[in-house]
Amino acid sequence: MTDNNLESLLSRLRRFPDVEAANLQAWDATDRLLLETAAGLLKPGTRLSVVGDRYGALTLGALALDAAATSAGASPVRVHQDLVTGERALRNNAEALGIQAGFDQFPLGPALLEGAAVVLLQLPKSLAELEEIADAVARYAAPDVVLLAGGRVKHMSLGMNAVLERYFGNVQPQLGRQKSRILLASSPKPVPAAPPFPVSEDNAELGLMVCAHGAAFAGTGLDIGTRFLLDFLPQLPAADHAVDLGCGTGILAAMYARAHPGSRVTATDQSAAAAASARATADANGLGQQIVALQDDAMESLPSASADLILLNPPFHVGAAVHAGAGIKLIEAAGRVLAPGGELWTVFNSHLHYRPALERLVGPTREVGRNPKFTVTASTRNAAKG
Repeated sequence: MTDNNLESLLSRLRRFPDVEAANLQAWDATDRLLLETAAGLLKPGTRLSVVGDRYGALTLGALALDAAATSAGASPVRVHQDLVTGERALRNNAEALGIQAGFDQFPLGPALLEGAAVVLLQLPKSLAELEEIADAVARYAAPDVVLLAGGRVKHMSLGMNAVLERYFGNVQPQLGRQKSRILLASSPKPVPAAPPFPVSEDNAELGLMVCAHGAAFAGTGLDIGTRFLLDFLPQLPAADHAVDLGCGTGILAAMYARAHPGSRVTATDQSAAAAASARATADANGLGQQIVALQDDAMESLPSASADLILLNPPFHVGAAVHAGAGIKLIEAAGRVLAPGGELWTVFNSHLHYRPALERLVGPTREVGRNPKFTVTASTRNAAKG
């Protein structure tokens, strides 16, 4: 595959259904570097797995490589993306490019990695997520697997090398290019009988057992925005159906469910790791019958006007970029899913000024509390909003 062909493929990729904006791109220089490095390793019949492909650049680029395309009929590229928006973007981009087959999507585990000889990885931000991935590759992939883990140099750390060295006998940093670098890992080491994730920790402050997979935001910790929103737990209205939107490890869902045992609670997140973590947290605290955890994109699978209360601690990053678009998307979704008279309780970084969007997309909004960093608001869905 020529550089021009690769550039043409990458330039046609979109992020949709994720947030799209002029300063947000569906691929980066790390994708290109990983593909060009993999080209020397992929031979006919090579079993390739891809982890962390954000919008399909790695998977579709690999299929466009001559060697990968030769083997695709017998052994499709297997890919894992933690975010449901990434899974859908890959399928959308494949359709737009006229690619009808050649890849299968899997959870992180044996179906994804069994027998894989080459694994391409966009390095995650957290060391915990990298550890869960490294363990899975060492545990399930072929004994002679080569893991190519790439990232932007400014986001890489020596801690990443250390994590990989715990699971692989050979870890070699490669020469950087265009502010990206690849860590090549091979010779997987023996792993413990049981995978290390999810991890569990008893949060004494909350009296709650918190469970977390590696990719779950804040791990087993309590992020400061959620902590502030929990200060207002006694003021939250009782609801037949409450939703923890962007649930992370499910702390808000569990705390609300425990305070309102008559409520049905849905914990939802676009991250597979978050949904699995919230499910584990609910089970660990005896709330599994009350809480349903699901992976979804902005409550897409929930009917309109089906919730009486939504709790939201929206993200303020889209990937590595500070961007309010993800929060606006969730606020708009809340306006659809709330029943008339239902309430959206939101905690957000005060500098993001979400209140006009809350008024416009949900309804009348009052400030419930504020500290030096965060604001908590309660918005009531207007009966007139469709």
